[in-house]
Amino acid sequence: MTPEFAIDIGQKVIETVLLISAPILLVSLVAGLMISLLQAVTSINEATLTFLPKIIVVAIALVLFMPWMLSTLISFTTQMLTDFSIGLQ
Repeated sequence: MTPEFAIDIGQKVIETVLLISAPILLVSLVAGLMISLLQAVTSINEATLTFLPKIIVVAIALVLFMPWMLSTLISFTTQMLTDFSIGLQ
């Protein structure tokens, strides 16, 4: 295994992690911003108000994005195992 091969694997892993986590993080960010805006407009300063809506929104996003996330992970794993078996030779 060459250093370039190891760097390439690390780069692909980081790219895949960012790609898979991006939809959930973006949905959570948008939900948090909307709740914060609602709290600012209505002057409700309850810290626990943000948790339940964000949990519900993230759960819905996970259900919606899970097939895509799983197919991305399966193709990534298949590609990595193929590349790793070639890289060891």
